[in-house]
Amino acid sequence: MFGNNCTVVFEFILLGLTDDSTLCVILFVIFLGVYTVTLVGNLSIITLIRNSSQLHTPMYLFLSHLAFVDTAYSSSVTPVMLKNFLVDKTIIPIEGCVAQMFCGATFGTAECFLLAVMAYDRYMAICNPLVYSTNMSPIVCTVLLILSYLGSCINAWIYTGCLLNRSFCGPNKINHFFCDYAPLLKLSYSQNVLGEILPSISTGLVIMITVLIIIISYVYILFSVLKIKSTEGRSKAFSTCTSHLTAVTLFYGTLTFIYVIPKSSYSTDVNKIMSVFYIVMIPMLNPLIYSLRNNEVKGALRKLMSKKHICS
Repeated sequence: MFGNNCTVVFEFILLGLTDDSTLCVILFVIFLGVYTVTLVGNLSIITLIRNSSQLHTPMYLFLSHLAFVDTAYSSSVTPVMLKNFLVDKTIIPIEGCVAQMFCGATFGTAECFLLAVMAYDRYMAICNPLVYSTNMSPIVCTVLLILSYLGSCINAWIYTGCLLNRSFCGPNKINHFFCDYAPLLKLSYSQNVLGEILPSISTGLVIMITVLIIIISYVYILFSVLKIKSTEGRSKAFSTCTSHLTAVTLFYGTLTFIYVIPKSSYSTDVNKIMSVFYIVMIPMLNPLIYSLRNNEVKGALRKLMSKKHICS
C-alpha cells in the first residue's frame, strides 16, 4: 500500500491499437501475415548466408546479425499485439512488462549499432579496398559485434534500472500495444527526475553516435566514388550501399519522428502507428530490401536452389 487508498500494481492492461472488434480482426490478419513474412524472410537470410560460401564476408556477417536482431525485435512485441486483437483485455504481469521492455530496448539499440557497423564496413570496402581484408578481419568483426551487443545491453539496463526504481500504484492501463517506457512512466507513482532524464540521454547518445558514424562513413564514400572516372565503376560502388542506405533512412527516419520531434506536436495514436512501423514493419522490410536489391544475395539464392534441385 502507498498512502491511504492506493494499491500496489502487480499487472498492467495493454489497451492495444484499437477497441473496434471488426478492425481488430482485419488488423490481426494483416499483422499475422507481416509477422510470418518477417520470420520467413529473416530466417531465410540467415540460412542463405550460412550455407553460401560466396556470402562469407564481413558485410553479410553483419547482415545475418541484423536479420537475427530484426527477428528478435519483432518477436518481443508482435505476438502480444496479435493476442490483443483476439481478446477483450490483455493482461501482462509487471515482470513480463519489464522483460518485454528490456528485450525491445536491447534489440532496438542493437539495430542502431549494427547499421553503424555496416556503414563502417562499406567505408572500409570502398575507401580502403587494398587493406580491407586486414582491417575487417574475423577478429575485428567479432569485436565490433561484441561492442554492438554490449552497448545495446547497457542501454537496455539503464531503461530497466530506472523502471525498477519506480513504484506503480493506482491506474494500470497502458495506452499502447506493448510495454514502452514513456507510457509506463506516466503510470508511475513515485517521482524520480533521474529516471525521466537518464534513459533519454542514453538513447540520444546512441542515436547521435551511430548517426555520426553513418554520416562520416558515407561522406568519405561519396568523395571516393566521385574520384572514380568510369560510370560503371561509380554505379557498382553505389550499388553496394543502396540497400543499407534504404534501411538506414527507414529506421532512423521513424526514430527521429518518435524521439526527436516534441510529443506535443502529435497524438498518442500517431505515436502508436509510428511504433508499429519501426517495430513490426521495418523488420519485415529489411530482408526484402537486401534480397531484392542485392545481386549477390539473389545469385547465392539461385545457386542454392539449383543445388537442391540437382540433389532432389
